[in-house]
Amino acid sequence: MVQLVGSLRKELADSLSACRVLVVGAGGIGCELLKNLVLTGFKNIEVIDLDTIDVSNLNRQFLFQKKHVGKSKAQVAKESVLQFCPTANITAYHDSIMNPEYNVEFFRNFMLVMNALDNRAARNHVNRMCLAADIPLIESGTAGYLGQVTVIKKGLTECYECQPKPTQKTFPGCTIRNTPSEPIHCIVWAKYLFNQLFGEEDADQEVSPDTADPELSWNPADTEARATASDQDGDIKRVSTKDWARSTGYDAVKLFNKLFKDDIQYLLTMDKLWKKRKAPLPLDWLEIQKLACPQEVTGTGLKDQQVLGVAGYSQLFSRSVETLRSMLADKGDGAELVWDKDDPPAMDFVTAAANLRMHIFSMNMKSRFDIKSMAGNIIPAIATTNAVIAGLIVLEALKILSGDVEQCRTIFLNKQPNPRKKLLVPCALDPPSANCYVCASKPEVTVKLNVHKTLVLALQDKILKEKFGMVAPDVQIEDGKGTILISSEEGETEANNSKFLSDFGIRHGSRLQVDDFLQDYTLLVNVIHCEDLEKDVEFEVVGDAPDKAPTPPSAQEDKNVANGNKDSAEPSTSSKAPAEQDDVLIVDSDEEEPSSSTMDVRMESGGHKRKLHDAETGEASAKRQRLDQPSAADEDDDDIIALD
Repeated sequence: MVQLVGSLRKELADSLSACRVLVVGAGGIGCELLKNLVLTGFKNIEVIDLDTIDVSNLNRQFLFQKKHVGKSKAQVAKESVLQFCPTANITAYHDSIMNPEYNVEFFRNFMLVMNALDNRAARNHVNRMCLAADIPLIESGTAGYLGQVTVIKKGLTECYECQPKPTQKTFPGCTIRNTPSEPIHCIVWAKYLFNQLFGEEDADQEVSPDTADPELSWNPADTEARATASDQDGDIKRVSTKDWARSTGYDAVKLFNKLFKDDIQYLLTMDKLWKKRKAPLPLDWLEIQKLACPQEVTGTGLKDQQVLGVAGYSQLFSRSVETLRSMLADKGDGAELVWDKDDPPAMDFVTAAANLRMHIFSMNMKSRFDIKSMAGNIIPAIATTNAVIAGLIVLEALKILSGDVEQCRTIFLNKQPNPRKKLLVPCALDPPSANCYVCASKPEVTVKLNVHKTLVLALQDKILKEKFGMVAPDVQIEDGKGTILISSEEGETEANNSKFLSDFGIRHGSRLQVDDFLQDYTLLVNVIHCEDLEKDVEFEVVGDAPDKAPTPPSAQEDKNVANGNKDSAEPSTSSKAPAEQDDVLIVDSDEEEPSSSTMDVRMESGGHKRKLHDAETGEASAKRQRLDQPSAADEDDDDIIALD
């Protein structure tokens, strides 16, 4: 007779009590997961999170209360969870998982790692550390009502990076407010600004510099002090952005100088942010009007496809503010405007504000047409979705600890029941990709770039760190001499940063051996010299996933793939792209279809079937193994967007 401890077999219950697990992230999913773990019987838990608690977290991260604002998420989560199970042994780290202190040996201390993260770089890093340590990883994510859980095991399943991913769609609040590096960051900021000035104010959509940016300090006490300082600055009365704008009569010049001059000058005082970044350049209204020509435009074609100069966008900003002020006044006291990309004044405002911010942060400005296509909608974080996904993580963990890894599944949470009345749809785990540049036996990639224009610093920061997710790369040229191009040891090769790759004899066909000792990861990079890359494109990874969605297959193709059963095609574990939870998910347009990526599902609007697409060709591949009766893993909703 099987002996039970609660609802678990005694052997499994004993395993839970003895095993050591790591939870990475203590936010939306992390709070639910920590509670589930202690109530299931896990006794030895370590949790790490760099973030601090914000007021906007309180509506869904139930382990936190108002009194905790500004404190470490990991530490407060530990204290709250211990109230559920005082005998649990929980260790909390207010730190970044990418800190070199958390090396492969650190990960080998655990039987299981569970991700509850909110950014792709950290996900890539944990994926590699778990592969190096040969520790099972449970990856998860949510976006609105959608969610997924999958298991990653070295040599058995796809890793997190086996499939290329579409452009990241969500961004931390401190990136939006302090350190934008892509046009979409500025567009999101401009939409937030619209709501702060003319619409419904939201604590999640603050636009002023973020003094509680975790990057400013590793000291939790300092971070907490900065988070609360804005409400404790002597007798200074804090007013909302909208109240301040009203007090000026929505004076466009005052708004301009406050947003694009004063706030930027304040950001410049946060000197730690600019040690490894190009500092922003403040704009002054009077200087712009004196020096620049408002009629300056670039690009040809339709008006919406032209890019104005800084003076042109400053004038557009002024006109749109005046128009929106009048619209707000016409609605009466207490009225609010709702941003709509099809409303010309609202679109003018976001176009102007976003482009001015792009210029400040040294980005190429965009046309109104491009900005409209990127603006999209916001998908909110849903507490119930986090709870469901956290429960599924624990169920997969129980399978792993029972020794039944082969029974693990990727599970999708859908917004609506599929034709088989299923909200949760399990899929078999895919085997590792032979072409993966992370988990293949000999990882190798080919990069197309101009060796005469690409700096060593760009190779390090934009290609190796940003694109390939390395933390501290060392690069050696395979030239028979073993020339060291980049060293992770501070000061050894910094003189190389401002030189071009060609200065070191790198040419078409050169090979670079890249090592990241922290991640225990080696990558061979083949260089293809190319002088005709598209405008503003510094490099291309040959064979990388396309940015655009694959061409929709024909109805006849559907029938062939589904083998006559409309409901039998299933998504792969490589079928939904990670985005970021707890901040904002940007949907580029109502018609957008995500490209194939680590979790990227193509939804057919005319039917109830999802089909897996090849990451490179966009063509449908063989159907997935069915697990829960032949049924569709779909919903009547639009395309599933990347989940985190």
